[in-house]
Amino acid sequence: MTGVWALLGALAVAGAIGVLLKVREGRISSRETSADLPAPVRDLLAPGVTLVQLSTTFCAPCRHAKVILSDLASRTDGLTHAELDVTNLPDVAASLGVMRTPTTLALTADGVEVLRVGGVPKRDTLLAALQPHLP
Repeated sequence: MTGVWALLGALAVAGAIGVLLKVREGRISSRETSADLPAPVRDLLAPGVTLVQLSTTFCAPCRHAKVILSDLASRTDGLTHAELDVTNLPDVAASLGVMRTPTTLALTADGVEVLRVGGVPKRDTLLAALQPHLP
């Protein structure tokens, strides 16, 4: 009987962790911080707002995020999408405080981070959050 209770407890904990991760997926954090950006990130900045997607080689959600962000940038004036593979650049990820991929940073042309998305972004929510920063 003890084994059944242990199994039910493990399932409850796993379920709670799954719900927590699902809720956090694609959440937007608004920021207005100007940090000293690493050179590989600074080289990607364009006029307007640049969505810098930090990805890794074997990240399946990164491919989905790339489709969403590329489409959004192609349909929105003043918005650019750039992808940076941080597989071999752990120092860049660490200096930006990135703990998971995909992570998307919305950066102005002068390097100010206006928002950050952990996971695959929700297109309409992201566009609404970006509107005040677009021309």
